[in-house]
Amino acid sequence: MQSFVYKQSYSKNQNQFLRIPQMGDGNGLRQVNCIEALDGTYIKVRVPEEDKPRYRTRKNEIATNVLGVCSQDMQFIYVLPGWEGSAADSRVLRDAVSRRNGLIVPCGYYYLVDAGYTNGEGFLAPYRGQRYHLNDWRQGNTPNTPKEFFNMKHSAARNVIERCFGPLKLRWAILRSNSFYPVKTHCKIIVACCLLHNLIQREMPVDLVEALFVEQVNQVQGEPITTIESSNQWNAWRTNLANQMFNDWRESRQGN
Repeated sequence: MQSFVYKQSYSKNQNQFLRIPQMGDGNGLRQVNCIEALDGTYIKVRVPEEDKPRYRTRKNEIATNVLGVCSQDMQFIYVLPGWEGSAADSRVLRDAVSRRNGLIVPCGYYYLVDAGYTNGEGFLAPYRGQRYHLNDWRQGNTPNTPKEFFNMKHSAARNVIERCFGPLKLRWAILRSNSFYPVKTHCKIIVACCLLHNLIQREMPVDLVEALFVEQVNQVQGEPITTIESSNQWNAWRTNLANQMFNDWRESRQGN
């Protein structure tokens, strides 16, 4: 497995395209020490014949599993391409945080993740078996339990990573078509496209590609959560947070 890491800078003298995410902005989960969101995505690569079984995804495509982390303003702050397509998202994340110069999780803060990841310290996952996707809350639907309310807020906040990966692939066809480059070269291309994505986010007040992607996403129904979670201590903290958020929401509705 070959990988090329792009991560956020904590020095003003380093690359101008790298930045520190702003913590505590927004509402709901973002007020509770949330850095932002992360997820994995598949990007097709070309590998030697003997390596194809390791890079083959569940959809029978030859691809690399790319971990992406983004800030609230839709800029990538960490990208790790290179893992085989057969690797689980949780395995890629474990590699990212264990690297010497890997993904930083400041003490007391956390990233929003989907149910494919472990619900453990530093990584907050939604409840499985509950309504989750944004389309579930449209047309006047409201949450009935703390878990549903938590999932609604979680989905709205974590949506930012989908709005990063979506326009990224929509803008650069090389990230959604068959690759003609060796996997080592293609991983560098992935990182370069993420850097260009950040530049566009900073310099273009209106991104037509992003607007097109949002329009397409609004017409698609998401799949239900089915992945099993773990970490009892973090689950208990999440339950307390969900109850607090739900009670605050009900009180605000009663006061109006």
